[in-house]
Amino acid sequence: MDINPEIFKAYDIRGIYPADINKENFPDIIKAIYSFFVKKTGRKNLSIVLGRDTRISGQPLMEISQKTLVEYGAAVYNIDLTSTPTMYYAVFKTQADAGIQITASHNPKEWTGIKFLIRDGDKAFKVSKDTGMDEVKDLAISKQFVKPEPGGKVIDKKNILVDEVKDALAEINPPNKRRLKIVSDTANGMGALYLDEIFKNYPVDWVKMNFELDGNFPVHQPDPLQFNLYKDLQKKVIDEKADLGIAPDGDGDRVYFVNEKGEIIIATMITSLIAEEILTKNPGETIVVDIRYTRNVANVIRKFGGKMSVSPVGHALITKQLNDAKGVFAGESSGHFYFRATGGAESSIRVILYVLKAIQEENKPISEILAGFKTIVESGERNFILPDGTDVKKLLQNIADIYKDGNVSWLDGVAVDYRDWRFGIRTSNTEPLMRLNVEGNSNPLVSAKFQELTDRILQAGAKIKG
Repeated sequence: MDINPEIFKAYDIRGIYPADINKENFPDIIKAIYSFFVKKTGRKNLSIVLGRDTRISGQPLMEISQKTLVEYGAAVYNIDLTSTPTMYYAVFKTQADAGIQITASHNPKEWTGIKFLIRDGDKAFKVSKDTGMDEVKDLAISKQFVKPEPGGKVIDKKNILVDEVKDALAEINPPNKRRLKIVSDTANGMGALYLDEIFKNYPVDWVKMNFELDGNFPVHQPDPLQFNLYKDLQKKVIDEKADLGIAPDGDGDRVYFVNEKGEIIIATMITSLIAEEILTKNPGETIVVDIRYTRNVANVIRKFGGKMSVSPVGHALITKQLNDAKGVFAGESSGHFYFRATGGAESSIRVILYVLKAIQEENKPISEILAGFKTIVESGERNFILPDGTDVKKLLQNIADIYKDGNVSWLDGVAVDYRDWRFGIRTSNTEPLMRLNVEGNSNPLVSAKFQELTDRILQAGAKIKG
């Protein structure tokens, strides 16, 4: 069966099941990924960690993946139902050559896909548009696969999460001075697994919402960037007088928080909190941020003697930047958080433990702890739908020309820095959208510049999404 080339996205493979990805074409997709692994490593009979999320398509595609990989001579570490960060952890824990996670992340239930990486020593090499996705696409479409090898086998590693939580607790060691009350809405996704294991080992009064794994996502889509989906969690935190609300995404590699007042905590506040904790003990280390918002975190990094590196947007790109910069930690505005300790990949477990540690050690509400980090106003992201045929390069160049008196960067779209404010405009790598972010020293300034830039984008024929 033909494979739709559009499923090969910027950071993963993703499409509708069974229209784009199905039982007929999935073996060739897996063969292409494995062939890429073999060519990239120069070795045969590779060891592969294989996991899946809870989507209805996950089980049949998992069985196809395992069968195909064994036929091609791989030693398959089967970790079955798991979050994506646990798959990353398992690759390094088992010293496997590579990892494959069958997931469509936060997308609605009809989607499926794959995230995959190669272990490069103690670093994660995530496969993206810049690191081999086009080669995987070409292999899948041309069917130019490596030859099958004998010796394939399956190794059961379904309890790897126990080790992951144990290792993170030993590293971060949050005190338990008082019993916290925590509310979590996992949207019937994979975050339920690691939250359950964390709180087996770190007792709290725990209120669970939408906790049962269900690939139909019956209550709401597992996307923490859709802030309208937080209403029930916010209300529950207030009603329960809880210390914290936790909201992972569908595959568990992103996590957002709600404070004790029921307010959503922006991701840069969590980045700032963890950066302070790490730099207090390890001054001089490098912290990576994505280009959307930099200044709140930059102020913390400067205060605590660290270095900052700015990355383009996207989980594969930030993992690469963290490793290239020899950084210790990275925070992304979309709720991904990355650690040297996990090869530069995400670890939501570590993020949660750092937040719990801060609440316990400072013995203050999380809103008070984070208040000191918010020195800069962030606009929030606005998305625009561009007319067909829009010359994006020309549009961005026109805007850059208007603001050429600032410090212009073309790292990812166009970003311009002034002394008291900055902005970034970039096209999405996952949707046909243009995105605008503004940050600055005051609400009136940010509001004015946000509207000013919105008007310029609208003048080019764009429409505001939503």
